Amino acid sequence: MEAEYQKNELRNWAKGQRLSLSQQEVSDQSVAIANRLLTLPIWNRQNYHLFMTIESQKEVDTEPILTLLQGKDKRVILPRSHTDGTLSHYLLDEQTLLIKNRWGIPEPESGIEVKPDQLDVVFVPLLVADLSGNRIGYGKGYYDRFISELNPNALTIGLSLLDPVTKIEAVEAHDRALDLLVTPHGHYCFNSEKLAC
Repeated sequence: MEAEYQKNELRNWAKGQRLSLSQQEVSDQSVAIANRLLTLPIWNRQNYHLFMTIESQKEVDTEPILTLLQGKDKRVILPRSHTDGTLSHYLLDEQTLLIKNRWGIPEPESGIEVKPDQLDVVFVPLLVADLSGNRIGYGKGYYDRFISELNPNALTIGLSLLDPVTKIEAVEAHDRALDLLVTPHGHYCFNSEKLAC
């Protein structure tokens, strides 16, 4: 129980840190993350899953990454959330209509569905991560469930405006560690078998 309390404390701290950033800082740091991604050996794959930004929560702005993916002619897949705690995933194309859900996240209304085991790279939203690749999200478990459905070779890349903390307590069996974390100030590799970085 104490560890779960610490997890909630860390979640609240990270939210506060992020909300203290100006919109310009979020924009500049998001571009820095996209530029850092450019230097990493992650571009020899085809199917890239990208989350869309909750602007009100000062999340990483993923528009620069979307521009990179489209410029490299990659297949971009976007998630859509459901009330049962699951996600479905749709190929982004010229016909894709994005509508905001109850949390203000732009989501595809419909389209060509892509199964999780077809994905090569998944960019993962988070509030904060630690030096072992463990992450804290908003606590709803959408991405924990989703990551458990990926094929073993898929890369999971956390994007964070905050540098990692030393250790997150209360890591549970269903929590999946990231393969890579990218922040405005650096990147951290957690799985050398998948990625030589």
